[in-house]
Amino acid sequence: MNILGISAFYHDSAAALIRDGEIIAAAQEERFTRKKHDHSFPTAAIRYCMTRGDVSADGLDAVVFYDKPILKFSRVLQTHFAVAPRGFGSFVRAIPLWLKQKLWTPLEIEKSLAACGRRMPGNVYFTEHHEAHAASAFYPSPFERAAILTIDGVGEWACTSLARGDESALQVIKEQHFPHSLGLLYSAFTYFTGFKVNSGEYKLMGLAPYGEPKYERTIRDHLVDIRQDGSIRLNLDYFGYLGGLTMTNRRFADLFGGPRREPEGEITAREADLARSIQAVTEEIVLRLVRHAHEETGEENLCLAGGVALNCVANGRVISESPFRRVWIQPAAGDAGGALGAALLVWHHLMKNEREADGVHDKMRGACLGPQFEDEEIEAFLKERGYPARKLERGEWARTIAKRIDDGKVIGLFQGRMEFGPRALGNRSIIGDARSPVLQSRMNLKIKNRESFRPFAPSCMVERVGDYFDLDEPSPYMLLVAPVKERLRKQPVQESGASVVDRCNQVRSDIPAVTHVDYSARVQTVDKDTNPRYYELIEAFEKLTGCGVIVNTSFNVRGEPIVCTPEDAYKCFMRTQMDDLVLGSFLLHREDQPEVGDV
Repeated sequence: MNILGISAFYHDSAAALIRDGEIIAAAQEERFTRKKHDHSFPTAAIRYCMTRGDVSADGLDAVVFYDKPILKFSRVLQTHFAVAPRGFGSFVRAIPLWLKQKLWTPLEIEKSLAACGRRMPGNVYFTEHHEAHAASAFYPSPFERAAILTIDGVGEWACTSLARGDESALQVIKEQHFPHSLGLLYSAFTYFTGFKVNSGEYKLMGLAPYGEPKYERTIRDHLVDIRQDGSIRLNLDYFGYLGGLTMTNRRFADLFGGPRREPEGEITAREADLARSIQAVTEEIVLRLVRHAHEETGEENLCLAGGVALNCVANGRVISESPFRRVWIQPAAGDAGGALGAALLVWHHLMKNEREADGVHDKMRGACLGPQFEDEEIEAFLKERGYPARKLERGEWARTIAKRIDDGKVIGLFQGRMEFGPRALGNRSIIGDARSPVLQSRMNLKIKNRESFRPFAPSCMVERVGDYFDLDEPSPYMLLVAPVKERLRKQPVQESGASVVDRCNQVRSDIPAVTHVDYSARVQTVDKDTNPRYYELIEAFEKLTGCGVIVNTSFNVRGEPIVCTPEDAYKCFMRTQMDDLVLGSFLLHREDQPEVGDV
């Protein structure tokens, strides 16, 4: 049975296809349209899933949408009526889109399937938003039973939910409802510090270690009441999202000493301190929620999803401090993952089909669920465009690339299936030498075109992670932050009074390119069975240099999605200062390529 899951209309629209419970394909719409965080109906992602799954014109058995539009529309109306006449402008902007498109989701599904040459199936389902999140966390997990915690901005009404998964069944136990949302609280600070809501939250997290928690008490005293069980109550006098067009208001600004930072404005100590303060509050709330989930369910295992589950600093504390024996986090924890969860919920919970969980392996295939391009396709693309390249034989591929990294080259790596979710995991990555003291600055400013304080992640072989980081378990999806080993650390030459920019360029360890200002790193472990080619590359680099860690960041520049096709990769390569591009088995050097104007 083929079941298509869809998420759309808010951010990170996506589609996922499962067949008899097995995940066949999943991808975000942005990768095809090249619009960052594209929220439009995911016709291109649906077309990919249908093609990848070789689904015939009438071969689709069911479609599932990841939330209930009528229920969400009810919440929008009630919220605007409750604060009227304030918020009239927001209401006028929102309602036409609802009346034109969002309330007509079945029609949008039918139109998109028709555009893909597929017929509308007789079975169309709508899950609740947090049910879809919970299903995305539990059903692909290795666990037969687990507590499930989902935390985000808001679905229909729920902002946080606690559920229990038991074999094929999933039961929601309790929920925290809008407007009292941890996700929206964090997003308010994202907005106030000058970053974009729903995409800049990870920037706020990355900025936090540069600051001090000077405003933590202010946040607790004025903005949020934190209960023992992790539930919260916000003081809505300080927020603008109920009826306005901004996340915060004038009272919020007065509380923190002046107006928000303008986007692209200078990042000062105030922004760093605000980031550190809200990160500390967030971590406490998450830990309280986790402890309560354990008390309430008595389960040994925990699954996490929702946008807040992408906060890998909080995740690191959950791993090290929670009472749960094991924790698994959905790599596409945001709205994109809701498409996958919705499909799995119908297959397992509604249709009561059995699932198998061995306690060790998850069902996400390393999150490599997107398009793949064979060498024949890549070679045809290169010949058609006249782009010079050398084909590497299987036995020399890893050694050759490892040597280029050791020579200080920054390389765009395009191989295998594109990753599902926000992280590049070795198939659509930019890689480099973690030992380099200048690589972070070079990659941020000259290649990624992004803020200089942003850290890069290390990739290492799973069995070697304990040699470099205080982490004793796999982190395949780059969702855990762990300290760099004490023996590898170095004391910065000059720290007191230094700016954020100066501090981020200080050498703090033997692997400075992946060591954050607080001696932490967002770790990715690589398993030979899941991604053999990437594993072999890291292994070859270690044999050559004695270092088993390389830099991994997503293959894109600021403001653009991760690359999807060979053409996307080549354009990104030539518009930046990367040295080499690897397209499957083909190696391209920048100096051999035509002028940028010809791309």
